Amino acid sequence: MTEMIEVPDAESDWEPATELPASRRNPVRQASMFQSATWPLSSLALLSVDLEAVARRLKLTLESSWDGHGYVRAAFFVLDGTDFVVTHHEGDAPGTHVWTRKGGPVDPAARAGSLLAALGVGPEAVSYSTWGVGTDLRHMPAAWGRGRGKPTWSLQDLWAHFKRSPELFVGRVSFGEVVAFLNGYDIACDKVLLDGFREWLAANLGYGGNLVYWVLAEKLIFPDGRPEEPWSPETEQHAVAGLIGLIDEYFDSLASNPETRPETV
Repeated sequence: MTEMIEVPDAESDWEPATELPASRRNPVRQASMFQSATWPLSSLALLSVDLEAVARRLKLTLESSWDGHGYVRAAFFVLDGTDFVVTHHEGDAPGTHVWTRKGGPVDPAARAGSLLAALGVGPEAVSYSTWGVGTDLRHMPAAWGRGRGKPTWSLQDLWAHFKRSPELFVGRVSFGEVVAFLNGYDIACDKVLLDGFREWLAANLGYGGNLVYWVLAEKLIFPDGRPEEPWSPETEQHAVAGLIGLIDEYFDSLASNPETRPETV
């Protein structure tokens, strides 16, 4: 087991990272998990420091959720113009996983350097990093593993689980909530989940190439016109089932003939 590094407590004049005073002394500003749910993230490092110690030092509020690896605690924050996420999964070996949002500063070592400085620790706290290795998790060395070999869902796995039990993924199973979840997941996977779906819907309708996919889907689900709002639970259920059915039909069409994928316009 990697020896854990001590992290000093917060400076006496640092305010909580969630506060936004006119004159800030805490170097980080926290964003909520809800606000940051659609960030496309890149792995950066595994620190041999405790997540609770990181939160105590930077005066972060840890938020709890779950993902394909299980129960997770995390904090999203901005430091020196860079978006960071620190996480730890229940049951994993001690340590703090560090992620950054894609599209920030280019040099990962510089990004990590600003975080280490804010934490008051040196490079000895870095148990593993992606520096010079790249950030594609499929090609990470075994040292990046999460201890028990927890599986990572493929897009096929995600869709199979989602269409069977959408209530596990959204707070309320409604057409709007399902569309919001699919949009967020599509962004997180570089827009490959629904690639070509909008064009396929427009081709089936014979028009609407300039419309977003959920509007096109509504026109196919409700051929006699969109129901007035608020929708009844039965209407919401019909719309969700219709959308899932259309996506399934699109995936089936690609599986049977991949060359039929519509060109993006």
